[in-house]
Amino acid sequence: MKKKFKKYTYWNETIAKNIAKNESIDMTKDHWEVIYAMRDFYFKFNLTPSIIMLIKFLKKRGLKKINTCYLFKLFPVGPVKQASKIAGIPKPSSCL
Repeated sequence: MKKKFKKYTYWNETIAKNIAKNESIDMTKDHWEVIYAMRDFYFKFNLTPSIIMLIKFLKKRGLKKINTCYLFKLFPVGPVKQASKIAGIPKPSSCL
């Protein structure tokens, strides 16, 4: 009998870089901060954060420059949609 795994368990930085490349994003330190925060949030609360939750979570982590405009500069198609894809977690149900 095959063991079932959640698809979100198969993730690493190489996979993330390839997804980002397909999304036309060159990953920087700022991108990685958001990606790892999204993963931490998801695995802590079993929920993909909305943009508001993500901003609050990042601010609690000490990133004061975080706001919606900043996140859209990093992830222009949609911060939560693109970042969750790169982070290997499900997009929130509010994303189309």
